[in-house]
Amino acid sequence: MAGVSNLNARRWYIAVAAIVMQLCLGTVYAWSVFKGPLKIAHGWSETATQATFMLHIFSLGTAAAFGGILVDKRGPRLVATLGGILFGLGTLLAGLADQISNMALMWVGYGLIAGLGNGFAYVTPIATLTRWFPDKRGLVTGLAVMGFGAGAFFMGQIGPVMLAAFQTVDPAGVLVSSGVAKTFYIWGIVFLVAVTLGAQFFTNPPKGWLPDGFTFAPNVISDAASLSFAQALKTRQWWMLWLILFLNIAAGLGLISQLSPIAQKLYNPLLEPGLAENLATAKLAWAGGLVVAVTSIFNGLGRLGWARISDYVGRKQVFLVMFATQVVLYLLLGAGLVSNYWIFMLIGCYLLACYGGGFATMPAFAADSFGAANIGRIYGFMLTAWSVAGVVGPLIFAQIPAHALYVAAGLLAVGLVVTIGFRAPKIT
Repeated sequence: MAGVSNLNARRWYIAVAAIVMQLCLGTVYAWSVFKGPLKIAHGWSETATQATFMLHIFSLGTAAAFGGILVDKRGPRLVATLGGILFGLGTLLAGLADQISNMALMWVGYGLIAGLGNGFAYVTPIATLTRWFPDKRGLVTGLAVMGFGAGAFFMGQIGPVMLAAFQTVDPAGVLVSSGVAKTFYIWGIVFLVAVTLGAQFFTNPPKGWLPDGFTFAPNVISDAASLSFAQALKTRQWWMLWLILFLNIAAGLGLISQLSPIAQKLYNPLLEPGLAENLATAKLAWAGGLVVAVTSIFNGLGRLGWARISDYVGRKQVFLVMFATQVVLYLLLGAGLVSNYWIFMLIGCYLLACYGGGFATMPAFAADSFGAANIGRIYGFMLTAWSVAGVVGPLIFAQIPAHALYVAAGLLAVGLVVTIGFRAPKIT
């Protein structure tokens, strides 16, 4: 009995460590806070600056795919530790890139290296917690990835303050330093310490272990009956889940990449006539950062809320509701029917809750459909959908901003149709 009690306590320590790690990793979603200052300071174009974010997400998804394989083969601690080192190092290199005005280094540092670290560190808690919590898969994966969504809230609040404190101008009023370098130096060290320290808590449960009194529901595949990665990949259901995840992420990431600029355009009419230019600029930056911060809270809350709801009503039903409601709201935004800053914030909160909810619900969806024994590989490789969506979504919003919201609505409509057609695989 003491051994069972100790294992029950250990799994909650792992859950807390996962939340701390994900808070650090999720700061990438506050990229739009840094994008404007980088463009102004260095004259970098929108597409070139946005490419850093796209490359980060692409690298994240790719690393998660291979990281899931490593988690199953070598254990979670090694993979998570590697992720923390790369994520912190890449952030430090991003600070150097700003300091020396080198776009290529920004792509390599924050785009490639930090992105790879993010992916390795992200997939490890998901794969590990689904094994430790077969009785609460939706809840615990929701808690973990809630941290990822909430990370942007803290960066959305702290980032603008740090930028303002660290930026410098010459006597003529010309911006000399954007403040990004010092901000990234500080956070790079924080990430190195926090993520790698959290990684040391990770381990897999003993083989065959289940919480006291727990049995699998009839419609859920037990760990003993789990499909192998190769078997899962041969099912149409795996590819349907991949597509569902891709479509939800592509729409959400596109919106996230432009949250601050869209919010600033809607806030502009509220500025008082004749307001000094520097104060007006500061107010616009505050307005954009506030939307990023507040919607990020709901990105996190949506991960916990939708995942928990899925424990009761089912994973498929949750995706049906999320897709259907998002289609309507993206169409409203695309048609220009939302012109109020605060209403846009409210809608943004719900859309990011659905975006985050997809991330939290899908690991449980995959584990229910294929079993948890090989979930590191099965779900990890499914995160290649994140890689592709990380390029497609932001690129759509950068290249065709006038029609991007309509395209996002179309992607979500396709997701609704695919979800309607999903049926769990039959295991013989």
